[in-house]
Amino acid sequence: MTTSSRPPLRAVSLREQARNAIRTSIVMGDIAPGQVESVVKVAAELGVSITPVREAVMDLANLGIVEVIRNKGFRVPQLTDQDLDEIFKIRTMLEVPAMREAAEKFGDRDPGPFRTLAEDIVLAAEAGDVRSFLDSDRLFHKALLQTLGNRRLVNTVEQLRDQARMQGLQKLADHGDLTESAVEHLEILEAIISHNGELAAELMKKHLTHSRGIWADRPEPSDG
Repeated sequence: MTTSSRPPLRAVSLREQARNAIRTSIVMGDIAPGQVESVVKVAAELGVSITPVREAVMDLANLGIVEVIRNKGFRVPQLTDQDLDEIFKIRTMLEVPAMREAAEKFGDRDPGPFRTLAEDIVLAAEAGDVRSFLDSDRLFHKALLQTLGNRRLVNTVEQLRDQARMQGLQKLADHGDLTESAVEHLEILEAIISHNGELAAELMKKHLTHSRGIWADRPEPSDG
């Protein structure tokens, strides 16, 4: 892999860094649903002042990812199977046809940056690095959606991703079974590069079905 295929780095505010750190902790289950978390404690753990953490929590609250508890901090709401089913169904309605469209409109776009992200996902899975897996996974799916030029679609899917938590992800990594999910990204990308919209849509639906199981810590069994 060459560094030339990576997007340039940009300055990130403490507020955004705090938001990303809290969001990742939520998705990974490090912050338990229903447990009141102190802003002061989180700020100390991140090594920053209270202000950017408080601002980050308000951002996440506006997205429906956390609930602010006045004078105490915040908590992550409990998700029921119905909540997860609703998120899965909406993401399927949005992302399956989006991948079909992405394949049809990919044109002669350079696939290098997308392939780098997909390979990073696989490398993180093989290393059992869940945080890197999540970071690369988010960037990969966002990059594909951005090719459609629909900012609201990208933002909506990002919010839905944040609301679902990968409770079963660490378990997969611990058992060395995360690679199967990772490789699915390469398969989706190859279908898009080949302008095979139907295959890209089919693979995306399969990928989301597997992810739905991971959200609930009940990974779907292998098709094989």
